[in-house]
Amino acid sequence: INTNIAMGIVAAYMVPHPPMIVSAVGRGSERQIEATTKAYERVAEEIRELRPDTIILTSPHTVMYQNYFHISPGYGAIGSFQQFGAPEVRFDVRYDPAVVRRICEQAWREDFPAGTLGERDPDLDHGTMVPLYFILKQYQDFRLVRIGLSGQPLTDHYRLGQMIRQAVSECKRRAVFIASGDLSHKLQSYGPYGFAPEGPQYDERIMDVCSRAAFGELLEFNESFCEKAAECGHRSFVIMAGALDGMAVEAEVFSHEDVTGVGYGICAFHVGKQDLERRFLDRYLEKQAAAVQEADAKADPYVRLARKTIEQYVRTGTTKSLPEDLPKEMLKTRAGVFVSIHKHGALRGCIGTTGPTQSCVAEEIIQNAVSAATNDPRFEAIRPEELPWLEINVDVLGKPEAIESPDQLDPKRYGVIVTRGMRRGLLLPDLEGVDTVEQQIGIAKQKAGIRPEEAVSLQRFEVIRHI
Repeated sequence: INTNIAMGIVAAYMVPHPPMIVSAVGRGSERQIEATTKAYERVAEEIRELRPDTIILTSPHTVMYQNYFHISPGYGAIGSFQQFGAPEVRFDVRYDPAVVRRICEQAWREDFPAGTLGERDPDLDHGTMVPLYFILKQYQDFRLVRIGLSGQPLTDHYRLGQMIRQAVSECKRRAVFIASGDLSHKLQSYGPYGFAPEGPQYDERIMDVCSRAAFGELLEFNESFCEKAAECGHRSFVIMAGALDGMAVEAEVFSHEDVTGVGYGICAFHVGKQDLERRFLDRYLEKQAAAVQEADAKADPYVRLARKTIEQYVRTGTTKSLPEDLPKEMLKTRAGVFVSIHKHGALRGCIGTTGPTQSCVAEEIIQNAVSAATNDPRFEAIRPEELPWLEINVDVLGKPEAIESPDQLDPKRYGVIVTRGMRRGLLLPDLEGVDTVEQQIGIAKQKAGIRPEEAVSLQRFEVIRHI
């Protein structure tokens, strides 16, 4: 451990947060994960030696929003393990409002969705308290900054980490970063969430990446893969990676266990001098921009029209007339169209029509491309600076046909429309992460506000996907 670094983030730790590891909660069951306990004690000992002014802690279990990073406000917080049957294990910590304020100021300057608004529960969460349980036994002379995750792309989590590092530096703090998060929850059939093959695959992959401090690879984990693995800490680890961006890092694996069906990994990252070869987000964005440009060069007229429409509307607020070189079928055919937009692998907008509303498919594309970019209620309107990273596809829908049974569906071939009274939900076919008919119908019902147990009429349709 380099205890000579005066300021900045001097070390970071990837840690899990099983409440059972607290003896008053586990009541003996914590002996199952003794290796994790010993590794946690080692983390606490290192933090005592490092003597940080501030501990930055990211937790999946504090306040979380889809499109916003919540930073706990105020001067401190309390908490206990009461919900886990151990109210006597209590915490009372002080926050570092100066660092919080500096992160918020930087986010505001960069129009980045992070801040202290939207506090719903000021009490400490167990993703925070489990690390504190070990740290406070060894060291108490620090202030805490507690930050939640979000549904934003991994690249935004990395950017938040960069902002945290800058705020720590500007406030002249000596800091340690704690990335709280369990690994897969689907490692064993007897575990609380059962088994999925992606579970052990995730654990093996994440432990390998972290053992090498190859943080750029964290950005390449597929969202669907992470969801199937039922991990909870990946975004926390990505924020940590951003906080160490451009710095030499020496990694060490302390432990990894999966005896409960949930993965618990502990790694230490000791920070050295500046290393510009470790600017992983810059590299990733360059790679993504090149991939988008290559895809554009191969795109068919349907996708080219959608992209040109989006780019012009986002930049000028106007739409152009139909190009003269469009294929005849785009001008003569009428059909429903969906335009889907992704950014860095995450959905950024998707709007469509189940049947024709315009004079031709080309006009349908223009209308829905503008709507997907600016009027999808799940997202803010796309900004000009996002345009180089957008991946666009266009689905032209076939005519829906009524079916009698889910047995007539195939989520890879057919899309589905569910209807109950005036409520109607649609889901396109061949979507990543949607592998069963049950999933497909369930998601379509959810989109329509139909409860899972309610009966619906079903329609199926095929699409021609343009990418």
